[in-house]
Amino acid sequence: MRVVFMGTPDFSVPVLTEILGQGHEVCCVYTRAPQPAGRGMDMRPSPIHKVAERFGIPVRTPKSLRNAEEQAAFAALDADCAVVVAYGLILPKPILDAPRLGCFNLHASLLPRWRGAAPIQRAIMAGDAESGVMVMQMDEGLDTGPVGMVERVAIGPDMTAGELHDALMKVGADLMARALAAISRGSLAFRAQAEEGVTYAAKIDKAEAKLDFSKPAHEVHNLARGLSPFPGAWFEVDLGKGPERVKVLKTRLAQGSGAPGAVIGDGLIACGDGAIELVQVQRGGKAAMSFAEFARGARLAPGARLG
Repeated sequence: MRVVFMGTPDFSVPVLTEILGQGHEVCCVYTRAPQPAGRGMDMRPSPIHKVAERFGIPVRTPKSLRNAEEQAAFAALDADCAVVVAYGLILPKPILDAPRLGCFNLHASLLPRWRGAAPIQRAIMAGDAESGVMVMQMDEGLDTGPVGMVERVAIGPDMTAGELHDALMKVGADLMARALAAISRGSLAFRAQAEEGVTYAAKIDKAEAKLDFSKPAHEVHNLARGLSPFPGAWFEVDLGKGPERVKVLKTRLAQGSGAPGAVIGDGLIACGDGAIELVQVQRGGKAAMSFAEFARGARLAPGARLG
């Protein structure tokens, strides 16, 4: 099929390469415009932009798809379908209607649960036992279209958002390739989403990232792993030069009790109910390290308080 691909981050890359590997003609790639990054604030193209250029695929980076000129340019591609994976822009109705077969989105949740911007993080933060990827035919709503295919992935008790991201990325590429094969044969049926169980995965706010050890241990654990590796949950501790922010990358639930935030053992931190083990942390400007390494370097002894 003649396909327009619309995506931006790393999560989109395996889908694009799988589609190309299946022999589809990707006539154009739409992605977000290059952004300033790094110490020099050089303009850095998106991961999808780099892959498209490597394969010699034309790339477009419009700031919006709402003007008539962009919509006419999109329609002129004469595509059979558009594949959308974490693109980042709203697709208005003229864009949705332009491809002959429609626009199809790969969404990283079990819809209708976790519609919206941050489904992977929100699933873990909520303590969900499973997630998945779904191929959905897009409509004008926010992730409200009918679903054609689904693949489920279990969420382990200590799985981080980064680990779930990588698992769904791999599964999603295969799922979309299979969906396109079925769409090209006219054999993929789409069904409306359930009306019950709708939840929204709001964009992560940096204000959410501070750990509150007065909460139950399972809530602290879920927040830490749901924000790992980015943006990273954090706590503050005074190491002799005033409060210092320390990012938490890996935790486990543990046995123990004490004043919330108190260090009650090697890496064990008391919570409002129960305790967690800090497995891996990161100080500002330093590499990730085990909590034991951190405690030695920071001269952090049992009885110290984290806040």
